[in-house]
Amino acid sequence: MDELENELKNMIVEVLLLEDMKPEQIDSEQPLFAKGLGLTSIDALELAMALSQRFGVKLDPDDEKNKAAFESVRALAQYIMAQKKSA
Repeated sequence: MDELENELKNMIVEVLLLEDMKPEQIDSEQPLFAKGLGLTSIDALELAMALSQRFGVKLDPDDEKNKAAFESVRALAQYIMAQKKSA
């Protein structure tokens, strides 16, 4: 799981062009939105597309689970692992 979390942190920095942040500065439990990393809904869309491309994860925009999945890096990792198990 740690390896997946690290990959997600790198992806967040790369995809969202967070030039002033290093992946190791992101805490796995840190909220991705609001007071956490401060990501926006547009960032979430970009990240969702990258997750789909890299991990084959399908995110339905109307699914209530998305809010929980995008809560933190750890939550995203758990969501990806669950998707892979059910595939």
